[in-house]
Amino acid sequence: SASVPILQKLKEMFISKFGSAPKFYVRAPGRVNLIGEHIDYCGYAVLPMAIEQDILIAVEPVKTQVVQLANTNSLYLDFSTNVNNIQINKTKPQWHNYFQCGLKGIQEHFGLNNPTGMNCLLDGTIPPSSGLSSSSALVCCAGLVTLRANGKTLSKVELAEICTKSERYIGTEGGGMDQSISFLAEEGTAKLIEFSPLRATDVRLPSGAAFVIANSCVEMNKAATSHYNIRVMECRLATKLLSKSKGLDWKKMVRLHDVQTELGVSLEEMLTIVKEVLHPEPYSTEEICKCLGISLEELRSQILSQNTQDVSTFKLYQRATHVYSEAARVLEFKKICNEAPANAIQLLGDLMNQSYISCREMYECSCPELDRLVDICLQFGAIGSRLTGAGWGGCTVSMVPTDKLNTFLKNVKKAYYQTDVQRLALENNSLFATKPGRGALVFVEA
Repeated sequence: SASVPILQKLKEMFISKFGSAPKFYVRAPGRVNLIGEHIDYCGYAVLPMAIEQDILIAVEPVKTQVVQLANTNSLYLDFSTNVNNIQINKTKPQWHNYFQCGLKGIQEHFGLNNPTGMNCLLDGTIPPSSGLSSSSALVCCAGLVTLRANGKTLSKVELAEICTKSERYIGTEGGGMDQSISFLAEEGTAKLIEFSPLRATDVRLPSGAAFVIANSCVEMNKAATSHYNIRVMECRLATKLLSKSKGLDWKKMVRLHDVQTELGVSLEEMLTIVKEVLHPEPYSTEEICKCLGISLEELRSQILSQNTQDVSTFKLYQRATHVYSEAARVLEFKKICNEAPANAIQLLGDLMNQSYISCREMYECSCPELDRLVDICLQFGAIGSRLTGAGWGGCTVSMVPTDKLNTFLKNVKKAYYQTDVQRLALENNSLFATKPGRGALVFVEA
């Protein structure tokens, strides 16, 4: 749990803000995804671990029907709302809207007619818009806060599923990895997270390597940009076209995983089918409509999400190729961790590097700064390095032999951070080795 000085400081700030002491605290961690990028929303397993950085909220339930939110960081403005009238503004992904997602998700799940009001003070150590799931940690933390304040209980799996659904109130069509690891993480182990039904399996990482997070210092906010949701739609459209070509009931099929399940074939065979059925040239909306035998109107109302209505071309071959190959890399990564051969670190590094190339070339979710940072990390001793999180900015994760860790950190600092004034200012929170941390929890002071 959070260290005593941090809690003490938060408590003092809470008292000076609200005039009374908090009754309990909730923390939810961020995460780093070791492998399996952009495949959770396609139905495939991913391999993240929680990091030590987290969102911490001090809470006092109150008799009024008002939720008052304050943040220890003065850049984030205070906010208050009536608990019975939650309005989530999709056009502006502000911090309080993520809190309201978690609040609304729990209220709706239980059908709370008279939810309790509360005063909340939030402190966060996860760098925002960095691909380490600060926003999902906030949604999860708010969900757990609301649960506790209203005297309800749920399993971790139920919490993760509710928070995954409720984050979509802000317009992100996410797949559930971030919320699942935030609740299901355990100290000392990464997790293979599988969906429908949601379950988590321990993955023991090799002892001779450290995982290092390095922030490119290019911010990427999933809810504020369309890249992410366009990729979700490209995968959905690829699902429809692949299904139709194979004589499946394409209207019912939503995720690339569904196609593989229905056909009963391996991931390798799916890659062959993608090559046979889809062409590498981008598809226009007209061509997609023709392939599916539907009108543009039907495409927009039945398949495309609200915020992708105006997209005119879609790359289906590239996206499907990434997803099926990345899903196979995740399973291979877990297998190597389990079997622990002598060259495990080299093999895992190779998989991370292949994942990155696929993200860059086939999924096109990198950016020049991430490319530069991955190059620097590999140059200074990383065995594998890749972007983590949505991409287009945010962080890289690198696997570095433990005996090279200190020189690695020193050299990356020099090559990437000390060459740029803006990055230099952010350097202290931008480069750190991380160990698998524990999941979300509620605590009261001893």
